[in-house]
Amino acid sequence: MPTVYILQHIHCETPGLISDYLQEAGIGVRFVKTFEGQPVPSEMIDAAGLVIMGGPMSAYDHERLPFLLDEQRLIENALRVEKPILGICLGSQLLAATLGAEVKSGTKKEIGWHRLRLTEAAAEDPLWAGVQAQFTAFHWHGDVFDLPQGTISLASSELTPCQAFRYSDAAYGLLFHMEVTQKILNAMVAEFLEELDAENIASASITQQSENYLPNLQSIGATVFRRWTKLIKPI
Repeated sequence: MPTVYILQHIHCETPGLISDYLQEAGIGVRFVKTFEGQPVPSEMIDAAGLVIMGGPMSAYDHERLPFLLDEQRLIENALRVEKPILGICLGSQLLAATLGAEVKSGTKKEIGWHRLRLTEAAAEDPLWAGVQAQFTAFHWHGDVFDLPQGTISLASSELTPCQAFRYSDAAYGLLFHMEVTQKILNAMVAEFLEELDAENIASASITQQSENYLPNLQSIGATVFRRWTKLIKPI
């Protein structure tokens, strides 16, 4: 049974739906929980894929959090040996940085439910083909990046031009959160309540709007994550 590494940076940002479809495909997981001090592997020797989750830190916080450089080295190795990669939020920023893009603070934090538009290229992408061209996704980020050189843009929002991209055949970065369940969403709201207050965002509005938007987002996530698991091959 092939196994993927899942790099998790905080207790509340779990893989959610991603774990469900890895399990459905018969793919095992090995968690690397950096918030518990677990070391990041140096190579993809015994893993067939790599998932990098979100977190409250920035991709450029490596002086304060040296393990972020370890993660970029692992991403670099995964790219070199052509193992599938899925970067979510912070994970997409680390993938973009590894590919040479600058990750920086955006003009405004994008938190909550906001409209997402797929690009024309997404219509022919192995993961995104046939997915509705516009939908409302869940966001929680303050940092942004330009489209890394040599990648294909897959999605944008009104505030953020680069919301998703693909590098080569199997490395994907998603700045938004499509893996969330109601439980994960509630946990994030509770964990980052001070940030919401600082941004004058009502926590109740996020949880209430999930009734309207989460089912469709999870349906799209089911399609995309199932397709990503098909890219994972036995070692």
